[in-house]
Amino acid sequence: MSLTTPQPQPAPAADDRTYEVRTFGCQMNVHDSERLSGLLEAAGLTKSGPETSTADVVVFNTCAVRENADNKLYGNLGILAPIKEKRPDMQIAVGGCLAQKDRETILAKAPWVDVVFGTHNVGSLPTLLERARHNNEAQLEILESLDVFPSTLPTKRDNVYAGWVSISVGCNNTCTFCIVPALRGKERDRRPGDILAEVQALVDDGAIEVTLLGQNVNSYGVEFGDRFAFGKLLRACGEIDGLERVRFTSPHPAAFTDDVIDAMAETPNAMPQLHMPLQSGSDKVLKDMRRSYRSKKFLGILDKVRERIPHAAITTDIIVGFPGETEEDFQATLDVVEASRFSSAFTFQYSKRPGTPAAELADQLPKAVVQERYERLVALQDRISAEENRKQVGRQVHVMVTAGSGRKSEETGRLSGRAEDQRLVHFSVPEGGQTPRPGDVVTVPVTAAAPFHLLADPAGVESYALRRTRAGDAWDRSQAESCGVPAQPAAAGGRGVSLGMPSIGVRS
Repeated sequence: MSLTTPQPQPAPAADDRTYEVRTFGCQMNVHDSERLSGLLEAAGLTKSGPETSTADVVVFNTCAVRENADNKLYGNLGILAPIKEKRPDMQIAVGGCLAQKDRETILAKAPWVDVVFGTHNVGSLPTLLERARHNNEAQLEILESLDVFPSTLPTKRDNVYAGWVSISVGCNNTCTFCIVPALRGKERDRRPGDILAEVQALVDDGAIEVTLLGQNVNSYGVEFGDRFAFGKLLRACGEIDGLERVRFTSPHPAAFTDDVIDAMAETPNAMPQLHMPLQSGSDKVLKDMRRSYRSKKFLGILDKVRERIPHAAITTDIIVGFPGETEEDFQATLDVVEASRFSSAFTFQYSKRPGTPAAELADQLPKAVVQERYERLVALQDRISAEENRKQVGRQVHVMVTAGSGRKSEETGRLSGRAEDQRLVHFSVPEGGQTPRPGDVVTVPVTAAAPFHLLADPAGVESYALRRTRAGDAWDRSQAESCGVPAQPAAAGGRGVSLGMPSIGVRS
């Protein structure tokens, strides 16, 4: 499909053009955005810096699951419209789940957009941008099935010390609230050798942590008929020298088998952390959602995990206010949350998604009812999170330092990172201690706790240990390549090193 756009000015040479990728949504979208960035850099563009007002190419990688996803997109596109009018050589592209769903609607509502592409043809972006520029026409290309597995495309990773590895795409489930299967298609599994080769390449490049991604990551192997493939894959990751931390997200309780728990417990670099989506504690609501497990099975999985991995931190997703949810159903959710002792939870108020079966169900709940239940759930989980975090006080934790120190870092002088169980830790470097780089690992005592993070303020250098890692070395190299100034370690005592933090929610 083509729509006429304003006559462009002569475009800058590719080497002079800048790009920005704005990401909404889940980890799969973040991973896709790394591919989009890699493709644009392979095409000769450079990432825009903070000093750049607006990039020459702005790409929106969208989500159709989160509430108000379309409002967020069109609001951002509206802000760019007057800039595009003044700079007709600038290009705007929209991809991801909302593009796959809305298609022509995007160009109808925002005719100043140059390219609309779907979830199945991420690799087409550079060609579509060039075609739009050459033909002076907006380009719409939406494929109904995957043309190239995304992991074969060039990648520009957000962090050199950690990486995402997609092991499958798509989903074979039919949850009534979810539109993902319609937008990303049936599950497609990569071959184990290809996955392990990508993991090895990341490790060779300096990464010490890898997160395995899949819409239902533990159903990996369904396409080639091996129901134990995911456990085998975890164990194989344990054999990779230099890979210190392996995580995965998100599994489905119905397909979560004991062999995966055994693999987690017996693989040294598999982290003691599990994200297990509950969605609802009511068996009736789970049935209406077409979630093929019940609360007893869910709690049984958590018991088995904690039996094998006592210090595991378990997180979850919960939807409040699904159509037909009664007060009794909601109380069942509260009961399961109380019993589960999640370290944290992603809680959502149900909202209609056009194209999903749940949107057509009777008994859609009033907003006020959903809001009141949501607030009760959040209050309960905040209490549990605080209680679980207080149990960590006094423990020694191994924290991989991240490239972001939180909003109060300048004020407190603390740095930040993730413990092995994925808890966020804000820590200080004692007087005389060496300041770590992103990717380095520090061992510190937990001295205080809040619902959403731990604090670690060592009393002195005797209770602080720094291990400089290959990942930290990779961070230094990346800084030298980008600005010619490596992040040199320094003695603590003054203000901490500014590490730079990517924005949350919208990733650029």
